[in-house]
Amino acid sequence: MTETQQNNADAPILVLGATGKTGRRIVPRLRAAGHTVRAASRSGETRFDWNERSTWAPVLSGVRALYLVAPEDPDPVVDFVAQAAAAGVRRFVVLSGRGADVSGESFLPGMARAERAVAEAGVDWTVIRANNFAQNFSEDFFHAPLLAGRLALPVGDTPEPFIDVEDIADVVVALLTEDGHTHRVYELSGPRALTYAEAVAEVAAASGRPMRYEPVTPEQFLAELIAEGVPEAAAKEYTAIFTFFNEGHLAPPATGVHEVLAREPRDFTEYVREAAAQGAWTGSPSGV
Repeated sequence: MTETQQNNADAPILVLGATGKTGRRIVPRLRAAGHTVRAASRSGETRFDWNERSTWAPVLSGVRALYLVAPEDPDPVVDFVAQAAAAGVRRFVVLSGRGADVSGESFLPGMARAERAVAEAGVDWTVIRANNFAQNFSEDFFHAPLLAGRLALPVGDTPEPFIDVEDIADVVVALLTEDGHTHRVYELSGPRALTYAEAVAEVAAASGRPMRYEPVTPEQFLAELIAEGVPEAAAKEYTAIFTFFNEGHLAPPATGVHEVLAREPRDFTEYVREAAAQGAWTGSPSGV
């Protein structure tokens, strides 16, 4: 791709994981702002699969910037970033996890590998390291246990400033479309840290459902996951992740949202109120 094409504001922005929690919020924001977006995923508008390298070139063709959500398997990341850079992509925004600089590739290795790959690729890169998503309580890992009335985790009373995914989406759009963020790492969190017991209590109060948080040991957590049918390798990784959280690496609120957007992040209470109003916790555990 020529320099003229690269600088063309009409060239598409590639969003990987476009049907995921962050991607499906980023795509409409970019389009509403007038940008051409290539929304890519295994089942979305444009097909992309990390494990099928034949899908890489079509999604990268003509792209000026991309949002990179790394796969669990870190092996394809370096080759993909190199191919993207060779195709003319010059701006990369990478979703990573807060604490990745401490944990390295001990778990969720794709994120750490993606950070290193873009840093070594000679491109314009920005990394966002996010806390646990608030939406995990309504859309993902914590949802079914909450509907069943009990969330059991090996994090004790260690607090966490959960980040609202709506804030992540706003940050990513800014990083993809504005200058001034090259070679920066932003840590994203909510404005205050809550224990999991406090977070579950807020969800219970807003939803009107009986819910409780129960601290368990890593061994108990691992055994429960395996009993629920989670593959042992995945169960061990989840256990390692929450054991890491329990060490307090994610506890202090971060300033990244304010640094990028010049506003404060959304509070967990606001997220809970809106999610409850939208019926996030009105279903049954079997319907999740």
